Amino acid sequence: MIISLANTKEPLYLINRPGNVPSHTDAARWIDAAIAWVQPHTPRVCLRGDTDFSLTTQFDRWAESVDFIFGMDCSRPLRAAAEGLDETAWQRLDRPATYRPLTAPPRDRERCQPHEKDRLIQERGYLKLTLQGEPVAEFRYQPGACQRPYRVIALRQNISRQKGEQALFDESRYFFYSTTRTDLTAAEVVFCANDRCDQENLIEQLKNGGRALRVPVYDLISNNAYMVMAALAWSFKAWFALMMHQLSERRRYLRMEFPRFLHSVILIPCRVVRRARGITLRLLGYRPTVERLISAWQTIERLHFG
Repeated sequence: MIISLANTKEPLYLINRPGNVPSHTDAARWIDAAIAWVQPHTPRVCLRGDTDFSLTTQFDRWAESVDFIFGMDCSRPLRAAAEGLDETAWQRLDRPATYRPLTAPPRDRERCQPHEKDRLIQERGYLKLTLQGEPVAEFRYQPGACQRPYRVIALRQNISRQKGEQALFDESRYFFYSTTRTDLTAAEVVFCANDRCDQENLIEQLKNGGRALRVPVYDLISNNAYMVMAALAWSFKAWFALMMHQLSERRRYLRMEFPRFLHSVILIPCRVVRRARGITLRLLGYRPTVERLISAWQTIERLHFG
């Protein structure tokens, strides 16, 4: 189980557990520890998690000190509440483009050949699901383990079903998010909840970049100690990024993959010269990241750590 800080992608807690343990087991204790660690250093804390960490027994206690956005299972009461809303309560959700194309669009789209995948689906009679729209709505809902109602954002995906050239019945899928945030619109709550999926990139970097999620020994506790120590290398990269003066450089190094950071900042050829009154480090090769390394070093000296 990994509890991370979304701002800097630092793993706050990394707990190694047996594979048959449910995701939510003992999660409240570690979430409370993360809140106690972060809360003194920021004016506002917001918890985000998927449906496995939507612990309704803890909602009232958490709402007294922090905000949260948790995914909720599509249970029968939530689905009934969403289906009972008037159609005017639903608003269209416009998602921003995931990327900006660098090439110009074709002049005549009608002359373009159809997508090969769509042609094969139609010829072979496969089932094709097409997203027609994603409206959002909100309502108040009180879980059974809570003493007060909470704001719930409902996302409805309108999906058309087609098999070959035959159109089937349309389908509606619902996703729910429970939150205490009143400063965000319904669409912004959905986007904020979806941004939590960026933690998957952190898990990938800890696994394949820093090799922190490996299990080199047999014992469970020893593997947990290895994971924590290896994860410090990733945290070191985040601390190095925070030493940058420019905000753009901070963001670039925070999102930099660990192998690239290792080869551009850490693995720099250097000669150590020992003298009577000190040690001199001579860099044997120049690369653009050397300037960032020296700038971060000067910032650390001014802060007088330790």
